[in-house]
Amino acid sequence: MSSTYTEMPLPLRRQPFPVNDKRGSLSIIFFIATEASLFAVLFASYWYMAKGAAVWPPDDPPKIHYALGMLAVLVSSSIVLHWGEGQIKKRKVGAGMAALGVTVILGIGFLILTVLEDSEHLSVLAVNHDAYSSLFYMITTLHAAHVTLGVCMLSYVFLLPSVEPRSVTPHRPYHNAALYWHFVDTVWIFIVLFLYVSPNVGRR
Repeated sequence: MSSTYTEMPLPLRRQPFPVNDKRGSLSIIFFIATEASLFAVLFASYWYMAKGAAVWPPDDPPKIHYALGMLAVLVSSSIVLHWGEGQIKKRKVGAGMAALGVTVILGIGFLILTVLEDSEHLSVLAVNHDAYSSLFYMITTLHAAHVTLGVCMLSYVFLLPSVEPRSVTPHRPYHNAALYWHFVDTVWIFIVLFLYVSPNVGRR
């Protein structure tokens, strides 16, 4: 009596899902969007208070010399970091890391200027003096906290053994940290325009 034998296929080995190294960038973009919404609400509150006030700001407008210097520092840092990212894409890792180091130094310089500026402002305007002072210090201090986080992110990338895109975390670390840093710099441009330039130009 003959019998037939049918070989059963072996179970297929589970294949790992393809990993997209850009997913880290998507995460940082979502994070930036939430932080941008927070600043947008604060700017809207500042504008609303200004429109409803007979005189705005009710106190003397903030001095602008530190703010412009800090703006120059952050814009320069973004330019340097953008150039550095371009060097990384060209596989010139040494130049890219040097640019990253310069950006970290500029970020620390910005924080030092922030301390000096706050010391000057606090000597003439207390945090709880009125609604204007509360909003002013809330926005500028929150931004300083974001700069601190940005410096920490850049410093972390600087210490990594490799900053090129990879399939395991951290995904595209140089690019993702640069995205956040450019966001922080952009926010400061709006802060200078709304909180410093506008009160000094449109004093009424």
